[in-house]
Amino acid sequence: MAQITAAQVKELREKTSAGIMDAKKALVQADGDMAKAIDLLKERGVAKAAKKADRVAAEGMTYVAEEGNRSVIVELNSETDFVASNDQFLALLHTVASTILKNKPADLKAALALPVDDGTLNDEIVQTSAHTGEKITLRRFSLIEKKDDEVFGNYSHLGGQISVIALLKGGNAAVAKDIAMHIAAIAPKYLSREDVPSEVVEHEKAIQMKADDLGGKPDSIKEKIVEGRLGKFLDELALLNQPFVKGDGETVAEYLKQQGAQVESFVRYQVGEGIEKQETSLAEEIAKQING
Repeated sequence: MAQITAAQVKELREKTSAGIMDAKKALVQADGDMAKAIDLLKERGVAKAAKKADRVAAEGMTYVAEEGNRSVIVELNSETDFVASNDQFLALLHTVASTILKNKPADLKAALALPVDDGTLNDEIVQTSAHTGEKITLRRFSLIEKKDDEVFGNYSHLGGQISVIALLKGGNAAVAKDIAMHIAAIAPKYLSREDVPSEVVEHEKAIQMKADDLGGKPDSIKEKIVEGRLGKFLDELALLNQPFVKGDGETVAEYLKQQGAQVESFVRYQVGEGIEKQETSLAEEIAKQING
């Protein structure tokens, strides 16, 4: 059996962030082989992460990175906002964004398989999950490429709780950022009225036709009233029809026209949107940890 030195343990800890005893046990099992010890710790990280698989990671952070004519927006989730603000999580978030930006993976599966250091992006996520004690997942990403006559508006709000990429043709970086800030604040679902799916419109119309205040009115009157309400509904959903947040009553479309610009597309991520969060008390969580 190889003699394990303090220097070896220190080196392994620096490479993996493992605890002292975990590092020493891995080196003993690997008979001093550093590469094998790293693999063993990764395997144990996978085992620890697997125990967290049924837990909900609905906190976390969004992030936008840009390089040249390419921009990426990512959402990395954790179980608590406490972990989402620590240095390990933030370092992982930046690694995820830069790796995806550089390699242009087609989907999440391809992204997780991207090489990073001595492993893959998924290995990095698993290791960070093991070190923090929380389930961490890469939920989604979007890669946007622009032409030379287009400009990105990238913006993150509330410490990364919301992030936006807006792609404009014409205008300048300041205009694009203003549009991104508007999108972050107002959360439009679509670019224009025409982009709203017909099923969404029909669903809203059906709801409005049954509104209590329209009871007893002739269908012809109902139709006119509902048509007006649908117009307001569409304006709320469509970016171009919304009142510009930094304006003086003009719509986003009118502001863009003044600036000689137009929005080509946008992506808005908000942490945890659409994820059903688990509600547990602190006392319950502590009891679970004590009882194993």
